[in-house]
Amino acid sequence: MVLKIDAVREGLPGRRIEWHRSIATTMTEAARLAAEGCESGTVIGADEQTDGHGRHGRAWHSEAGAGLYVSIVLRYAFAPDDLPAVTLALGLAAVDAILKTTDLQSDLRWPNDVLIQSKKCGGILARMEGTAIIAGIGINVNQAGFPVELEEIATSLRIASDGRTHSREQVLVELVNGVDNYCALLEREGRKPILEMFGRASSFVNGRRVDVDLGSGVVRGTTAGLNESGFLILRRDDGTENVVMNGGVRPCS
Repeated sequence: MVLKIDAVREGLPGRRIEWHRSIATTMTEAARLAAEGCESGTVIGADEQTDGHGRHGRAWHSEAGAGLYVSIVLRYAFAPDDLPAVTLALGLAAVDAILKTTDLQSDLRWPNDVLIQSKKCGGILARMEGTAIIAGIGINVNQAGFPVELEEIATSLRIASDGRTHSREQVLVELVNGVDNYCALLEREGRKPILEMFGRASSFVNGRRVDVDLGSGVVRGTTAGLNESGFLILRRDDGTENVVMNGGVRPCS
């Protein structure tokens, strides 16, 4: 179903919103507009992505008319080393938007996955583009099913609510407002409140037995919070601690 852009514009008055029926990836278009000097808060979205990607270049399943595939141009007084905290702030915004519009409780898997019932329903991708940050957010909203290779790991708000369909327009409005609020908080008060809220919202940050794929190998341990930059601390079984700056975190099987 095509998104009702007029309803979104009504919910986000004065906001520049560029909406596409189909696009390769909203991130690329957002980067182009950012380079042209578009204002902070500009939203680029699509009913379908033909080449959507998540972290590490992984493909993002972007079924036409079923999910939210958006990128937001952010211009705040952030330094490049604030990017991990920005990613966490975006995750908090996604969790809030889902709860407000569907009553579904979701979990955050550090650093950028939104889970419902242990399956992924959303993902975050944040990257610097000159002086701007491009926030890419994908949320599975009304998918009734997924390809076989994703069935065990992916879900949607519709599946998680026993087949009830949801307004993508409402989720988008709440999401954008949440991004504004959490990024303003990060700019105003620094990383500490964002890190504390993420720690409370995520079952993965403290006391969780996990495997972490570092690319060069998999390490196992128990999570022990976030450091001041927003990176995950992993306490290995021999008592040593590692700061996980990049890697796939999964609960131990």
